[in-house]
Amino acid sequence: MLDNVRVVLVNTSHPGNIGGAARAMKNMGLTRLVLVDPQRFPDPNAAARGAGADDVLDGAVIVPTLEEAIADCVLVMGTSARDRRIPWPVVDPREAAEIALDQIAELPEAQVALVFGREDSGLTSDELQRCQFHVHIPSNPDFSSLNLAAAVQVLAYELRMLVLKRQSQPTHMQKVETTALQNEIPTTAGEMEQYFAHLQQVLVEIGFLDPQKPRQLMPRLRRLYGRIRINRMEMNILRGILTETQKAIGVKAAGERRR
Repeated sequence: MLDNVRVVLVNTSHPGNIGGAARAMKNMGLTRLVLVDPQRFPDPNAAARGAGADDVLDGAVIVPTLEEAIADCVLVMGTSARDRRIPWPVVDPREAAEIALDQIAELPEAQVALVFGREDSGLTSDELQRCQFHVHIPSNPDFSSLNLAAAVQVLAYELRMLVLKRQSQPTHMQKVETTALQNEIPTTAGEMEQYFAHLQQVLVEIGFLDPQKPRQLMPRLRRLYGRIRINRMEMNILRGILTETQKAIGVKAAGERRR
């Protein structure tokens, strides 16, 4: 789906911003970059800011006009931070992603353009009138102007998140202990009972729990541990703490006896 989406940068003045946009695109899986009349490109600053997105920059298409950049697109969305005199359908980045992917799902060969304007003035009114939707990023109204690459990152991120969701792919990395996947297996009920027995023994030994007056301490601790799922590595840590506590108690007791 993302192969059907192109990022169009209009009349970009600083090549570093082109590189930053290319990097943002590659981070999120977008590869198609179209440059409309860039003031300086190719340029070493673009490659430097691209930080590894050389393939996106090398594949960039340069055209003289916005009309040429979007000629084969069935859906064009332009970013704008300013109010315009003529009312136009305005969406936020998340809604823009929904509209774009719905269009591609309906027509798999559909081409979609996300158009970004000049760093200092954005898109002109004439350019925005060539877009079916205007995309507004709801930033801080007191400081609403985003860096070009940051704006590209926001829209590219929303697209990627929605693609992952629709493809039932995870949107976060599962944390896995580096030692072994076996450690991620939750503890069994039997292992938890052994731990509670060990915990109660240590609490008695250190004088925290009076077995004659337990005051519901163990049931409360059971409820506390019941709120989380402890895996085997975590259980080994907890049991190790209890064992070392018992060793420390023994050392202290032996020292007191020698006195």
